[in-house]
Amino acid sequence: RDYYDEWFESAGEFLDDFRSNLEKGRLKKAAFELHQATERFYHCLFLVRTLYSPKTHNLNQLRQLAEAVEPRLKDVWPRETKFERRCYELLREAYVKARYSRHYRISEEQLEWLSGRVELLQRIVRELCEERIAVLAEAA
Repeated sequence: RDYYDEWFESAGEFLDDFRSNLEKGRLKKAAFELHQATERFYHCLFLVRTLYSPKTHNLNQLRQLAEAVEPRLKDVWPRETKFERRCYELLREAYVKARYSRHYRISEEQLEWLSGRVELLQRIVRELCEERIAVLAEAA
């Protein structure tokens, strides 16, 4: 429960910061904040489910491990179109490039699409964590 309370709230705060930066037209900063929210939702799930979270910022690694733990998460990141794959790649790159690269570019349209996917991740992680906490509480 403590892991859930801490990490889910923290991820939500980064999501709020994303929205604020998007409103102000700070697209690179918004992309970084969205990356942080995504990363924290994954860490939240790992900590609640396994009491361990990999020490990485690599979204590909977190995504792969999370989808192995919970197949429902595969629906979060569609891979059918070039737009979907490019948006995910921009989110993945945002941890470093949105902060340090003059050449990093992301559009409002791409950020809007990504935020919808991260909100889906948020809903699924909430459901999964609450289910796990309920099972543990029942067993106690």
